[in-house]
Amino acid sequence: MNVLRSILYMLLLFIVTPPYALLMIFCFPLPHRARRYTAVPWVFMTIWLIKHVLGIDYRVIGRENIPNRPVVILSKHQSAWETVVLQQVFPLALFVWKRELKWQLPFFGWALAVIPMISINRGAGKNALKQLVDQGRLRLSQGYPVIIFPEGTRVAPGHHRRYKIGGALLGVEAGAPVLPLAHNAGEFWGRNAFFKSPGTITVSIGPAIDPTGLSAEEVNSRAEVWMEAEMARISPQLYRHESTQPADQPAA
Repeated sequence: MNVLRSILYMLLLFIVTPPYALLMIFCFPLPHRARRYTAVPWVFMTIWLIKHVLGIDYRVIGRENIPNRPVVILSKHQSAWETVVLQQVFPLALFVWKRELKWQLPFFGWALAVIPMISINRGAGKNALKQLVDQGRLRLSQGYPVIIFPEGTRVAPGHHRRYKIGGALLGVEAGAPVLPLAHNAGEFWGRNAFFKSPGTITVSIGPAIDPTGLSAEEVNSRAEVWMEAEMARISPQLYRHESTQPADQPAA
């Protein structure tokens, strides 16, 4: 049954996404807020498919910790699930993404280029941090929450990579609260996995970190401590012998 669910989900997504992406491209002349809204119907349609076709639902713990102002969210990254569904938890949220994806992902990448995401060149070294802070500060000032995956890539449940400083630095430089977020999506939707398993994902939002008077390193450390402890609480069976994987991407 899981195999059939996964095949049907991907088939429906492949049918709907290309024409929708082409439609979004024609919205490029619109103001940034209107362009961001063009992605909302696709996001909610995909969430519907995830729930009703794949049988994957989710629950949120800690909604009361979300500040009533633009915030930097530091999230665990285990699958493609969170890149879609966190847009429902944090409406109109923006992600940091590699600008090369505009050309590497036909249709989907073209549509992403229309949305006012934070586009950086990960190969630019320290300049990538400047791009992140400059663009991120602008988007926060425009009222968007910004979601960043501090580990830089998808990491299997039960493991973690070194937390990169970019998200914490953005919070410090912009004076925006930093919100740590843990989840166990990878237990149902593996990294680059075609076949998914039904179940209920737990999304846990921690207390906001006020960056006032703190260094980016301190903010990053506080977020990492909370997130890893929360992962061990959400998935204790996977974090008994947790190991750290070496980072393989430049800081951003």
